[in-house]
Amino acid sequence: MTTGSLFDSEPSASTQHTTGPRPGAPLAERRRPRTLAEYAGQQHLVGPQGVLRRYLNAGRIPSLILWGPPGVGKTTLAHLMADALQLPFAALSAINAGVKDVREVIEKAKSRRGTLLFIDEIHRFSKSQQDALLGAVEQGVVTLIGATTENPSFEVIPALLSRAQVYVLEGLSKEVLTELVDKALAEDDILKQKKVRVADYNALLTISGGDARKLLNLVEIVVEAGTPDAKTGELVITDEMVQQLAQQHLARYDKGGEMHYDVISAFIKSMRGSDPNAALYWLAVMLEGGEDPKFIARRMLILASEDIGNANPNALILAQSCFQAVTVIGLPESDLILAQTVVYLATSVKSNASYVAINAARALVRQQGVQPVPIPLRNAPTKLMKQLGYGQKYQYSHDYDGNFAAQEFLPEVLSGTVFYNPGNNGSEAKIRERLKGWWGNKYGY
Repeated sequence: MTTGSLFDSEPSASTQHTTGPRPGAPLAERRRPRTLAEYAGQQHLVGPQGVLRRYLNAGRIPSLILWGPPGVGKTTLAHLMADALQLPFAALSAINAGVKDVREVIEKAKSRRGTLLFIDEIHRFSKSQQDALLGAVEQGVVTLIGATTENPSFEVIPALLSRAQVYVLEGLSKEVLTELVDKALAEDDILKQKKVRVADYNALLTISGGDARKLLNLVEIVVEAGTPDAKTGELVITDEMVQQLAQQHLARYDKGGEMHYDVISAFIKSMRGSDPNAALYWLAVMLEGGEDPKFIARRMLILASEDIGNANPNALILAQSCFQAVTVIGLPESDLILAQTVVYLATSVKSNASYVAINAARALVRQQGVQPVPIPLRNAPTKLMKQLGYGQKYQYSHDYDGNFAAQEFLPEVLSGTVFYNPGNNGSEAKIRERLKGWWGNKYGY
């Protein structure tokens, strides 16, 4: 249910950080940072100007949710913040904690105000479990720190999400990961006794998929299983060696690790590439590996808009129906619904025109800022605004033939700017012709 006991006897619960790892712990645990100074990456959060650093310097933190891929330091960061603030700390894992466990923690926290409650994989909490947290978070009985690999907008109830700040942890850079390997070989009490040199980092970084925990454990596997040179006694880590040993020791599908991201990437690319057979294969890999069907359905929702869009608007409708059905029905029956939707999306005509359009529009807003709204388009709720001409020259489209009146809807400096370029397919070809009939040569359709 918990990480250690619900509460440690001392104010800070992160005793595993101050007393060191247990005997025989894997390398990733032995190398877990004990202080924020040792923490790798996430400088936008914990660096000198980072928002979490500012909170810690002020002596308090709000309830927050840490969102990021596996192995980037979410759990470690929660413990280190508790250490830095010297506050009572409780931890629950959403995998095996229930409403009863949540209420037990809250009851104990009432006698220890300021308690930090860390919930790992909070996206796995049901609505009732999350509801049980609301009152305690709102009243300040606990300060919540949730960790999730899933988008909290989908997995955390709105009422709880509104009471917590969401901070995104980024994937660790190649430089950070390489430094982690070098420091482990130089500083770990066990590894530094061996003569090890890394000739190639690519396989280590690729197979670990940016997961620092998986990377360090892979290094330990390679060092333990590798054969040192008979003459020099030196073990040279090469890409070929890593690939060979990793195939023997690492699981082929880890729904919480690198394979999770590799397989979903292959799945999406197969549908985008219009190959239903490959897409069904990768769907089967995920289902056999115990992947959450809602995660799969959610990614298909995104693909239906990003890669199909208005070339076939029904794709988004079917993908939405699939997500709703999977949510209601669950496995094993959901595999049929997922398979039907996969085949439909893979065999549909494709267009990323809407995806390109919104990215271009947002890039322009970031680059130039927000331009003034044209006077005819402005709202005029007051007498002064009407006197200033707000909305006076606006032409109500339905008053004109064909429900269309040519007028300027963009800011003047952006007149004629094209964001949406319809794709070369039947549905969007009709859209292009319709736009050309309305706008003539203005947008070059």
